[in-house]
Amino acid sequence: MALDRMRPRTPYARIGLGLAAVGRPGYINLGRERDLPAERTVEALRRRTRELLDLAWARGVRYVDAARSYGRAEEFLADWLNSGDDPREGLVVGSKWGYTYTADWTVDAPVHEVKDHSAATFDRQLAETRALLGDRLDLYQIHSVTPDSPALTDTALHRRLAELVAEGVTVGVSTSGPRQGDAIRAALDVTVDGEPLFRSVQATWNPLEPSAGEALAEAHDAGRTVIVKEALANGRLLTPGTPPHAVLEALAREVGASGDAVALAAALHQPWADTVLSGAATTDQLAGNLLAADVRLDDERLARLASLAEAPDVYWAHRSRLPWS
Repeated sequence: MALDRMRPRTPYARIGLGLAAVGRPGYINLGRERDLPAERTVEALRRRTRELLDLAWARGVRYVDAARSYGRAEEFLADWLNSGDDPREGLVVGSKWGYTYTADWTVDAPVHEVKDHSAATFDRQLAETRALLGDRLDLYQIHSVTPDSPALTDTALHRRLAELVAEGVTVGVSTSGPRQGDAIRAALDVTVDGEPLFRSVQATWNPLEPSAGEALAEAHDAGRTVIVKEALANGRLLTPGTPPHAVLEALAREVGASGDAVALAAALHQPWADTVLSGAATTDQLAGNLLAADVRLDDERLARLASLAEAPDVYWAHRSRLPWS
């Protein structure tokens, strides 16, 4: 199975690189005015993506995460994969389908992406992904599944996904929203011809929103690969002057690390987490994120981070208000 290659072989192999922040000019992460070039042209972000991928590869990162809705992320990744003589053997390439990017390379678009989990969208977007990534696609996940998603009950779609599995691609789900646990458990129950269909789960988990942890542990125990996204809460954990930032900075001083490394380390300390994504937009950020692999947090420090947890409805309502910038 392709995801077997995600098992740690280098010190930083449990950290993956997500391309949401650099595949398009607008996203909901905080601090983008500092992180990105003043002119967010296609070529400027193509160069930035290449720099991040070069560093990630050199430092032992072996999972890269893209999506159809991440603007040109798949295109940028394909360009990098096809450049030079290094075949990047051992790299696991994941992407996601189910959202269509609609912002046309602008930051102030009224709608940036449109969700549709139908079989017709899967067929269209798989063809688009294949045109860019070809046989380098290892993992294809349904983007942001919620408990009411038709993708969990559409048996015709399940058959199409099973055909993709037969071609050697792992299929999985990513989840979002205050009922991630319900969505994860529903996905674990989906079978085709008696075999589990979804072999990976990618979910939001961080000290502010840890509610999916129990379901992710169940997924891990059931043999699924578990990928953590948004471990920095879209930058909320790093916002000066807030209680979460104060706690994170105090812990960072105690363990001799940066706040972002502490937050990522909290996710890495979860026994069910196979891969934790960095959403870095600069090489300095990525270098700092990778140091999370060296951070050790004892039970008392993990408990202090756990005290930051918000009610899921509160967390996701706040996230929905984050501006695209």
